Amino acid sequence: MSKKVLIVCAHPDDEILGCGATCAKLIQDGHEVYTFILGEGKTSRDDGQSIDELNIEMLKANETLGVKKVFRANFADNRFDSVDLLDIVKEIETLLLSIQPDTIFTHHDGDLNIDHQITNKAVLTATRPMVGQSVKEIYTFEIASSTEWNSYSRKNLFVPNTFIDVSSTIDKKVEAMAEYKSELCEYPHPRSLEFIKEMASYNGVRVGLKYSENFTLVRSVDKEF
Repeated sequence: MSKKVLIVCAHPDDEILGCGATCAKLIQDGHEVYTFILGEGKTSRDDGQSIDELNIEMLKANETLGVKKVFRANFADNRFDSVDLLDIVKEIETLLLSIQPDTIFTHHDGDLNIDHQITNKAVLTATRPMVGQSVKEIYTFEIASSTEWNSYSRKNLFVPNTFIDVSSTIDKKVEAMAEYKSELCEYPHPRSLEFIKEMASYNGVRVGLKYSENFTLVRSVDKEF
């Protein structure tokens, strides 16, 4: 049965870094994937690139994966903590009502980036498991250069329990991320094209796969065993 999958992330490029290869695989298998980016992604940096240019990169990257549609909110970059959580929750709830996804991928709650932390909390609030809730599965992902940079205490560790074989789509993830020219860094920075593939290889080897994207399953609701 075809699924509707929604990626809810804080910034442009998080959707590719977090679950790009998995979503490319889901799309190839006939599922619908949507992206919802909560932050505008630029105001905390002075790198000379406009938001319009970043939006073009974002659309090209998601088109490369085959994402059906990209939705945007415009919360200020790295300032989600200056906004009432309810405002972010309402944005997510409105989109949930519109597209009725059954699966969500979003940020790990222990990331270094404050926007990632708040996105996670907002998603869990918006998808409270009440009667009529369309979302039946929630997975959190790791973001290189955020998740591991805050993993110095047990509380913040990303502990995956779901491992997706992305051997057939890892190159599609790299191709999509290459569209985010303004977000890429030189190797050995973790947000480099070389490391994206190395990370998937390392994740895969740990569970007997060539390449893997790893997730934490937060919730799975199924009426049938």
